[in-house]
Amino acid sequence: MIERAPRTTAFGLSAALTRVTVAVLRAKAPGGRGRWERKNYAGRTVELYAGAASALAATVGAGRIRPAAGVAVAVAGACGAYDDVVGAGDPRRGFRAHLSALRDGEVTSGAVKLFGMSAAGLAAGAFLKERPVDKLLAGVVIAGAAHFVNLVDVRPGRAAAAVLALGVPGLLREGTGAGIAAGAMGAAAAVLPDDLGERAMIGDTGAHALGAALGAAVAAGNSRAGLAAHAAALVAAAVYGDKVSEAARALGPR
Repeated sequence: MIERAPRTTAFGLSAALTRVTVAVLRAKAPGGRGRWERKNYAGRTVELYAGAASALAATVGAGRIRPAAGVAVAVAGACGAYDDVVGAGDPRRGFRAHLSALRDGEVTSGAVKLFGMSAAGLAAGAFLKERPVDKLLAGVVIAGAAHFVNLVDVRPGRAAAAVLALGVPGLLREGTGAGIAAGAMGAAAAVLPDDLGERAMIGDTGAHALGAALGAAVAAGNSRAGLAAHAAALVAAAVYGDKVSEAARALGPR
C-alpha cells in the first residue's frame, strides 16, 4: 500500500514555500522592480517572481530527500536564471543554435546553461545510482527533463501544467522519487494560476528547476530499464525540440 501522507505533506510544503517566497520577493523586489518584469509572448508585462520562488521550493523539496538531487535542481535553476538575465534579448533557441554559435567562437548564455545543467545532472546521477551505466542514464534524465520542461514553456501555464501531469506517475511509485515529484508538483501548482492568468511567468529559472526535479524523481524511482526508456524519450525530444515547442503552442488557448 502506498503511503500518501508524506507525499501530501511534501506537496503542501512546497506550494506554501513557493507562495511565501513570491510574496517576499514582490514586497522587496531585490535590484528594483524592472529586473523582475518581462514582456510575454502577447506583449503583456508579467512578473518573474514565480520562477525564483518555484525554483527555491523545488530545490528545498528535493534536497531534504536526496541532497544530490537538491544540488542538481539548484544548479539547473541558477543556469536558467543566468539565461533569463544574460540571454533575455537573444532570439536563438534550441541546443543546435547555441552549439553552432559555440563552434563560431561565441559562448552564449544558452551554451552555459546546456553544459551547466548537463554537468549537474551527471554529478547528481553519480550519487543517486550505484552502477556506471545507471549513473550516466540518470544524468541524462535529469538534464533532459530540465530541458524538456523549458521546451514546452512557450505559452502561459504550459510548463507548470506539464510538471503536474508528468509528475503523477512518480507519485504512484514507492521510494524517495515520489517525495521529490510531489515537491515539484506543489511548486508548479502554486504558480499555475498566476501563470495562466498572464500575471507571472516562471521563465527559464523555474522551468529548468522544476524539470530537473522531475528528472531527479525519475532517476531515484526507476531501474535501468525505466531510466533507459526515459532517457531515450528525452533525447528524442531534445533533437526535435522545435516540434515539441510547436506542439505545446498548439495546445490550449494561444
